[in-house]
Amino acid sequence: MNPDIARLHPYPFQKLAALFDGVEPPAVEPIPLSIGEPRHPAPDFVLETLAKSLNRVAQYPGTKGLPELREAIAAWASRRFGLGDGGLDPETQVLPVNGTREALFAFAQAALAPGDNPVVLSPNPFYQIYEGAALLAGATPLFINATLDGGGLPDFESISDETWDHCQLLYVCSPGNPNGAVMGQSDYEYLISKADQHDFVIAADECYSEIYPHEEHPPTGLLEACKAMGRRDFNRCIAFHSLSKRSNLPGLRSGFVAGDADRLSAFLRYRTYHGCAMPIHHQLASIDAWNDETHVVANRDAYRRKFEAVLPILEPWLDVSMPEAGFYLWPRTPMDDETFARQLFAEENVTVLPGSYLSRTSAGINPGSNRVRMALVAEEAQCLEAAKRIARFMEKHQFGVS
Repeated sequence: MNPDIARLHPYPFQKLAALFDGVEPPAVEPIPLSIGEPRHPAPDFVLETLAKSLNRVAQYPGTKGLPELREAIAAWASRRFGLGDGGLDPETQVLPVNGTREALFAFAQAALAPGDNPVVLSPNPFYQIYEGAALLAGATPLFINATLDGGGLPDFESISDETWDHCQLLYVCSPGNPNGAVMGQSDYEYLISKADQHDFVIAADECYSEIYPHEEHPPTGLLEACKAMGRRDFNRCIAFHSLSKRSNLPGLRSGFVAGDADRLSAFLRYRTYHGCAMPIHHQLASIDAWNDETHVVANRDAYRRKFEAVLPILEPWLDVSMPEAGFYLWPRTPMDDETFARQLFAEENVTVLPGSYLSRTSAGINPGSNRVRMALVAEEAQCLEAAKRIARFMEKHQFGVS
């Protein structure tokens, strides 16, 4: 077996299960806030298309996807990110994938060249797929701390030119998981200039891009930043998107990658061997989802209502604030994050994820320590009940914001 498999860390939810081993929570409804799995209803019209097209399982799907799907994706991305007429070429600059998780991992296997001590940079905290992808591609993962004290974005300027020289792939995540920080035009321009200077690829994980509080201020995307710079070829830039969060379709496993045509051509060749074509009935359902914005606006409204309901209950007790985007809260805890998560589960049957499980110690600090991630993915009533239980827990232990 590949010896690098032994270097993979246990997944955060494996750690959480071990942390809770032997704990008997109270006999009340369990409320999981630990995993970012959307619980809002999937759009009925998408499910109808999925059901009506099940007969297409009799056909092998093509790795490149149906032309109609690539056209729907290109049209959506061009509208959403203001790419203008002819924004994305559906023939060369778009590739359907089975969700961003699969693609973020696979892209590293195709993009990294062996030898010469390749480095993969990513935010810290981070989505653990970035680290695993680097390790199994034979690269060294390095982490760029992102602290709320520093505005929530990774401290890209802390990276030396020598490290940039060894970097072959940079993962960025905006809006960020878990803190919801959003990158702006100047942030992308800085990174694109570094990519040009040091010859690496930027992989932008934008799966939370459609969940944001203000309709008039959607998060900037990597391809949007390229367009503003006049880079219509999107050289060295690849964006990753998904229907999981946008459309409440995590089980459809449907997303896309878009950008640099030359690198996508190579990635398509890799995926042809990988055997990861999206089933045709999933493609047809995805076309409907990408072509409709009404359900996405309603989805954002539902998250806004939950934040508005939950934050006033938590703010007297926890150091917590509204994120710039996304559906996570990232509060500081009054004790170490593992103890907090275990005791909250034991006393209130509410599950949160210790922040240290989402990060590594880098430059002497673990930016997830003494924080927990709370995913407001359940229905509003459940989120409200969870907030009340957390407040009760904090009051019982005489914790509060000083």
